Amino acid sequence: MHRHPTPSFPLLRSSRSADRADAASPSSTTSTRPALTLLAALLPLVLAACANRPVAPADNQDAQAVAQQTVQAVEAAASAVPSPATPVASVATAPEEKLDVLLEDTMNPGQKVDLDAPKTHVDLWARMRAGMAMPELDNDLVRKAEDWYSSRPDYVARMTGRGSLYLYHVVEEVEKRGMPMELALLPFVESAFRNDAQSSAKAVGMWQFMPATGRDFDLKQNIFRDDRRDVLASTKAALDYLQRLNKLFDGDWQLALAAYNWGQGNVSKAVARNQKAGLPIDYESLRMPDETRYYLPKLQAVKNIVMRPSAYGLELPAVANHPYFLSVNIDRDIDVTRAAQLAELDEETFRQFNPSMNKPVILAASSGQLLLPYDNASTFVTNLEKHRGPLASWTAWVVPRTMKPAEAAKQVGMSETGLREINRIPARMLVTKGSTLLVPRTASRDQDVSEHLADNARIGFAPDVPPMRRVTLKANKGDTVASVARRHRLGTTQLAQWNRVSTKATFKPGQQIVVYVREGQTLASVEPSGNSKASAKSGKVTKVASTASGKAKAGAKTRSAKVASGDGKGARTVSTKTALR
Repeated sequence: MHRHPTPSFPLLRSSRSADRADAASPSSTTSTRPALTLLAALLPLVLAACANRPVAPADNQDAQAVAQQTVQAVEAAASAVPSPATPVASVATAPEEKLDVLLEDTMNPGQKVDLDAPKTHVDLWARMRAGMAMPELDNDLVRKAEDWYSSRPDYVARMTGRGSLYLYHVVEEVEKRGMPMELALLPFVESAFRNDAQSSAKAVGMWQFMPATGRDFDLKQNIFRDDRRDVLASTKAALDYLQRLNKLFDGDWQLALAAYNWGQGNVSKAVARNQKAGLPIDYESLRMPDETRYYLPKLQAVKNIVMRPSAYGLELPAVANHPYFLSVNIDRDIDVTRAAQLAELDEETFRQFNPSMNKPVILAASSGQLLLPYDNASTFVTNLEKHRGPLASWTAWVVPRTMKPAEAAKQVGMSETGLREINRIPARMLVTKGSTLLVPRTASRDQDVSEHLADNARIGFAPDVPPMRRVTLKANKGDTVASVARRHRLGTTQLAQWNRVSTKATFKPGQQIVVYVREGQTLASVEPSGNSKASAKSGKVTKVASTASGKAKAGAKTRSAKVASGDGKGARTVSTKTALR
């Protein structure tokens, strides 16, 4: 699995800052002095904090106390350093001012990213350790999870490497809400911080939202996007959900997490059972599935590793305490490949920051923004300004009527194979009226997709089969659902449903039996008298012809179909109706 470079201050510092530093002017030289002063002030305090830190803290409380002291010391020293009198942005040229407006903290709109701000000099892991607030869990399942993680250092390295891209934004949101910092570790347990994760139960994204729960929290899911994979949207939704669960269970975060995994209804029932039996209602006392029983111990194990990684023979990647990515607003549809090129990113990396996109085009009316690493955000805006020509080669087309994929492909000027592939149309299926298909842009079809279509696009399919006809037959003495189905080579359950009887029912002699057949389909002949065994042995068949007559009745066209006898002795007529597809 590809592992991305660990974020650091030099990697994230904007290229335009470097350009300014290269310009030999008194103002640029002066603006660097506070940063140097800050580093000089911080160094002795950080060294002192490290010297006083135990080599191997006895427990998580010791590690948390050390983290809190370190964070407080660094922030206090940083706050004592005066800020530059003139902001760098004030001497920017017009193009750079545009970038200054663009490069804002995604989690704090209106605030520019300042890499010299006091809090950026705090290690993010230390900040997280200082914010842990949930009760400790200590049992054999916790030991089991610790052993599992510690025996897989490569897995932990990949997991924390991925998480380092998004952790700052999760931590910011958790801290702003006053929630325990353990919740920022939950994506490690849910998905190992993979935005493309999908469970067998169809839970998706790094927070593993089920479709219905995602919709409850306004996570859009349509053919163009799935916000359950969106970093910012899914994080907001997950924390909203956890806050709701916490309130439901009277502030008990352990029960809230159990409900997040198992469902609030199931946990409520388990609590009610224990209350009725006079038993405790805490997490460890409830009866629950093994998966949920192991859920909190896994989170506790991850917490223990974050608090004291060296105790488990593991290392955590350094994570800077400032945004790794920023949001860039877009007002025109743009192909994913084009956006990646303008940002000077490979497409795989681009999709890691924008995983909610389901199609090869990003709709301005739908998402309205891209997430890009700090430097690449600047690059994207600069290259976008220089770009000439179309940005998107795809658009949306609403199918005017139910049609075959081959017919739809011909209308939009592409191959059937290409249309099926880009729109994931199954074999032997028609595309139903009102479906939205992704198709190439042309001179007559080059508009950006509207907001209504971007938010409500759907695609529907119907079986591509010949129309069915309703045929009425008369039952012989002793006919049962099973015997009639066997004689006509039909499904027993299907025949029972057509006639609204059970699969074990017996028909009365002369009773009408309804079957649905396709044109040209052959049926065994039904004699007006005699028993079913004789009819079955005769080998006679009936064939439904396609000649039509009669008048419409009960929403279907009544037809007469000649039923040819298999013995060549002429034919008889049975009543048929065209069935709805």
